[in-house]
Amino acid sequence: TPLHSEASGTAVRVTLFGGLARCDLIAAGIIGAVEEVGVNVPVVVRLEGNNAELGAKKLADSGLNIIAAKSLTDAAQQVVAAVEGK
Repeated sequence: TPLHSEASGTAVRVTLFGGLARCDLIAAGIIGAVEEVGVNVPVVVRLEGNNAELGAKKLADSGLNIIAAKSLTDAAQQVVAAVEGK
């Protein structure tokens, strides 16, 4: 689903499992998409796989409303907290 079609929602959750794909490059793409589209809701991203830690750091350092989650459970909790404004 394109990011812009979710613009009316209250949050966006992305879960990516990078095998051959580098999660740091995927994170850079997510950052670029959020900037380009102008997403106005929290974006919670869970990265797992190749360079996941580096990707999570890029997301955290982006200055955007992007939250790097550590697990699927954490991602769900982060979405709920973001929607509730916590």
